[in-house]
Amino acid sequence: MAEEITKYSIEEKTVEYLKTVFDPEIPVNVWDLGMIYKIDVTENGEDADKPFNIDVDMTFTAPNCPAADFILEDIQQKLEGIHGVKAVNVNVVFEPEWTKDMMSEEAKLDLGFM
Repeated sequence: MAEEITKYSIEEKTVEYLKTVFDPEIPVNVWDLGMIYKIDVTENGEDADKPFNIDVDMTFTAPNCPAADFILEDIQQKLEGIHGVKAVNVNVVFEPEWTKDMMSEEAKLDLGFM
């Protein structure tokens, strides 16, 4: 039996997939680094097989991040691969500015900040 596609299941998968996206210069995923500010899953109402769109607001640890294009492409490809998702829009924002305080406790431990 196929798993029902719901807004909640898409949100869960989005977080799960974001935890597989890494900044190649930092051995921690973008979710635990605190680079994801907002996930908004909306129904698009036009496609029964892919009824949801995902909008993500994210930032980088530095405005001139050399891996920005790589990270954005990785996020785009992974989230577009979620069953039930028609479109993904990743918005890069720099407000509020990213700080180490935004990292998860696990990320802080992994990077030696605790």
